[in-house]
Amino acid sequence: MSTGPAVSRRLFSAWLLALAVPSAAAGQALPIIDMHMHAYPADAQGPPPTVVCAPYQDMPVRDPRTSNARYAAETFKAVHCRRPIWSGRTDDEVREQSLAMLRRFNITAVVGGPFAERWSKEGGERVIPSLEFGMSDAPTPDRIRQLAKAGTIRVLGEITTQYEGVAPDDPRLEPYWAVAEELDLPVGIHMGPGPPGAAYLGAPRYRMSLSDPLLLEPVLARHPKLRIYVMHAGWPMIDHMIALMYAYPQVYVDTAVIDFTQPRAEFWRYLKRLLDAGYGKRIMYGSDQMVWPGSIPASIAGITQAPFLTQAQKRDILHDNAARFLRLVAR
Repeated sequence: MSTGPAVSRRLFSAWLLALAVPSAAAGQALPIIDMHMHAYPADAQGPPPTVVCAPYQDMPVRDPRTSNARYAAETFKAVHCRRPIWSGRTDDEVREQSLAMLRRFNITAVVGGPFAERWSKEGGERVIPSLEFGMSDAPTPDRIRQLAKAGTIRVLGEITTQYEGVAPDDPRLEPYWAVAEELDLPVGIHMGPGPPGAAYLGAPRYRMSLSDPLLLEPVLARHPKLRIYVMHAGWPMIDHMIALMYAYPQVYVDTAVIDFTQPRAEFWRYLKRLLDAGYGKRIMYGSDQMVWPGSIPASIAGITQAPFLTQAQKRDILHDNAARFLRLVAR
């Protein structure tokens, strides 16, 4: 049964108060680096408001007889979980609420998307501007050089070519790997989940098989100085993710979207596998905030409430690993 946006916001607010965010001192939140945030318009995931579960208890079910439009409405317009998050209704609301979250939780965020420049101006030092693109809107390498030289961008990503059915080792991406290595620009590439049923929700060329982290191996072999992180940690392909990180010790991952949408047991199983395999120093927090500012505290909770993480490991994931990867001055 749908509770509606107003009631759902109250339920989420009550849950928010229970978050266990590590503190340096009473009332002082430790710094967090969010490696994966989007500056999107409010309608980026459909006519607002839309709803997402944090987390899903049961993943959406699609009857093949159902139209794509109806499936989208059933998935993103109806509440079917205990912890729903409603999107902002306007561009201003999404921006203002997201930037307020950065201040509230002492976050510095890598932000890409069509409104990244405005968010960067309003967010100041809390926003690290990034260039998000796919093949359909890819800039030229020379344009990337110009933007990087001007300081307009400091990261490349999210590279979203998986939604277009383009593998990371596709020759069309080679100029971008080369320019990133040339400029020593960190790169984040989408490898993992889109929305449930992505191929029916506006991305007909999306292929889950392109989540395989080992598809990056030819790229890393050609570009040994490339600074790259696999967004969504290549979920659910944990064995191949571990294999890639073992063979290429410069590869990092982020936890974006899986840290708040996946059932806790699934996310924690995946995270613990990475920890148990010895990669706790290369896991970075990401929210994947799109149009749901509430996804920021929900995704932080996915880390802070993990019962198997020590305080030092939480600090590594929430801040220190990203600070090392981005070569930031320690805060």
